[in-house]
Amino acid sequence: MASAVSAPSRARRPRSGIRGGEALAGWLFTTPVIVILGVFLLVPVLMALWVSFSDWSGRGSPLSGNVGFVGLENYAAITVDGGLPTRDFGTALRNNAWYVVLVVPLQTALSLFLAVLVNRAILRGRGIFRTAFYFPSVTASVAITVLWLFLFSASGVVNEILSWVGINGPNWFQDPSGILHNALGAVGVTSGPAFLTENDFLGLSWWNWLAGPSVAMTAFIFMAVFTTSGTFMLLFIAALQNIGGDIQEAAMMDGANAWKRFWRVTLPQLRPTLFTVLTLGLIGCWQVFDQIYTGTQGGPGKTTLTPAYLSYSAAFLDQDWGQGAAIAFILFGIIVLFTILQRWVLRERPVSKRRARQYQPRRPAPAQGGDPR
Repeated sequence: MASAVSAPSRARRPRSGIRGGEALAGWLFTTPVIVILGVFLLVPVLMALWVSFSDWSGRGSPLSGNVGFVGLENYAAITVDGGLPTRDFGTALRNNAWYVVLVVPLQTALSLFLAVLVNRAILRGRGIFRTAFYFPSVTASVAITVLWLFLFSASGVVNEILSWVGINGPNWFQDPSGILHNALGAVGVTSGPAFLTENDFLGLSWWNWLAGPSVAMTAFIFMAVFTTSGTFMLLFIAALQNIGGDIQEAAMMDGANAWKRFWRVTLPQLRPTLFTVLTLGLIGCWQVFDQIYTGTQGGPGKTTLTPAYLSYSAAFLDQDWGQGAAIAFILFGIIVLFTILQRWVLRERPVSKRRARQYQPRRPAPAQGGDPR
């Protein structure tokens, strides 16, 4: 009876001194980092959020009494008012959306292909190939942009190579036309139907939304794929090397060819890495700024304008700090929304009952004419 009474008291004993000391030491080690993040990250973000709801002119402190609260006026000016800020924001979203739609799948597919290629044991000089593929990723983006301006100029190397096969290359960074409109124009379609040209969103008709990236933005798309595929290749290589060879051998014993082994065995095990690559690619594409700033400053005809550059331009060039901050927070919301959607698409799904029955052992058929007992 005594032991039964004393058992709960032992269960309610406080943590030992060692455990408490570990927790205290952990907080002591992490406190400097928490303070630094709070001072240099959280506080500026909160101040920028306040600026997006205020009429701060950029002079003095945004927390002074001279700064007034304007509510959602800055957000309305770039989304629903229909003026030039709305049209510029719609143009920037259109340009960046096409940039994301093309860059993220292309760089992911190319990086996975390169990772599978250099991960093969039969490939000689794998280290040399890995270094060569990764080298563009460690080069400064400003230097790559300057090189790209030279390569894709009207008399540059790219147009010279195209001339060898009879193609008259465009003046890449001076051509504002959309590539989809150009493709439709080649078959005689020069204007869209009424329901696309008469309806608009953020100051742009749906026909303009479907113009595709401009020729100038297409050159930036090539540059993004060229410079980022090497980084994501390393992530895929690390994931491929963690896949056990016994799984591949089992699939080969079952008669699976190389494509089925990759599609049914390798790719499902790369799901966490694939989510990481897609998320980092998505964030990087929506935040593209330095290439635009170095290369075209949004031209020609604002067809390379992006929300990140528009936020900089509105705040630092036009001195409209409220609209610049509002654009930044709308961009932040877009990134979070797409990240959540991507996580939902790549989530782990339970095996369906129909597929599960394929792997269940079949019950033996009852013997004919035997005793039913």
